Amino acid sequence: MNDDLTVPELQRRLAEFAAARNWQPFHTPKNLASALSVEAGELLEIFQWLTPEQAGAVMTDAGTAHRVRDEVADVLAYLLQLCTVLEVDPLRALAEKIERNESRFPAA
Repeated sequence: MNDDLTVPELQRRLAEFAAARNWQPFHTPKNLASALSVEAGELLEIFQWLTPEQAGAVMTDAGTAHRVRDEVADVLAYLLQLCTVLEVDPLRALAEKIERNESRFPAA
């Protein structure tokens, strides 16, 4: 695995993966947002009945840690695909949101 991956590189790989399977007709903003929500729900499901202490230690169990990483990957994949379709730069969007939040919620 390449440790120097960039967001655009990951987006390119996801687009190529979808194109090779002719999935682009299904990758509409609505479908991608729906899939993103479903995957976020699957991530949440891992934590659903855990105490705060158990949730904090979730990565100590190899099987559960693997599930968490897989669901995080699924959430990120759908988010990046949605950003590609909508032509949103996710890093710029996040940076701009952080700046707005810094103004809205100044540190004491």
